[in-house]
Amino acid sequence: MQINGKKIVCLGGGVGTANLLAGLKHSGDITAIVSMADDGGSAGRLRRLYHIPPSGDVVNCMIALSDADEVMQKLLAYRFPGDRYAPDNSLHGQKIANLMFAAMMGILKDFPKAIAEMEKIFKVKGKIYPSTLTDISIWAKTSTGHMVTREENIDLGKFKGQLKRLHIDPKNPPAPPGAIEAIQEADCIIAGPGDLYTTILPVLLIPDIQNAIKSSKARKIFVVNVANKRFETPNFTLDDFVYTIKKHCGDSLFDTFLQNDNLNIDIPAKYKNEYKYGP
Repeated sequence: MQINGKKIVCLGGGVGTANLLAGLKHSGDITAIVSMADDGGSAGRLRRLYHIPPSGDVVNCMIALSDADEVMQKLLAYRFPGDRYAPDNSLHGQKIANLMFAAMMGILKDFPKAIAEMEKIFKVKGKIYPSTLTDISIWAKTSTGHMVTREENIDLGKFKGQLKRLHIDPKNPPAPPGAIEAIQEADCIIAGPGDLYTTILPVLLIPDIQNAIKSSKARKIFVVNVANKRFETPNFTLDDFVYTIKKHCGDSLFDTFLQNDNLNIDIPAKYKNEYKYGP
């Protein structure tokens, strides 16, 4: 499928989505729809401290789509030294762009307007929408019958057993009309790569978004991670990704699953890992 000049919607928001957007930003009309479940790291700290929506995934996408000069892009991405998981009111580990979002929210009191103004300042090539404007959180049940709450705890593996089912709270948060319109008008919809349970599924579980994808006539592509995440998708095969999406969404949603087949690049010894792929 040729994507140049096409309308492309990317779902996710983490580092994987950012790399995808960076590669696509000059290929077509790009829209990113990002997770609002983030409550960890520096953006999560600002979310709790100022009671504002999480900006971390928005910032990732904004940096990737920015056409500003190099210094401005570096400014947007700059993170102060220190621990990202420092106390909420500490400057340690904070990213400049997250602080700017907090300031813009203080001025405008409106998250979509804050995103729009930041897009102008940093010459973003494309459009970024939050998956919902509702204050949401995620929780999961594990194979041992335990429940783990908060995105940060899931991301850091603070649970027993293996993740089995993810939930969003509240169950039916509405998606912004602009995000749904972008999906409806898309020629191509891409989810991933990224953390399956903490970045991708929190977007796909928004009912409005899920229904819009199901009814869309666009080409629907899921990009499988090059490497599995230790706590979220240990030993996952391609079939596991397909099964997990179908279990959560009642449908595989995607007609194409893209999997890496370049096994010629050496994995650094410090990761103590090897390539393993299922059917």
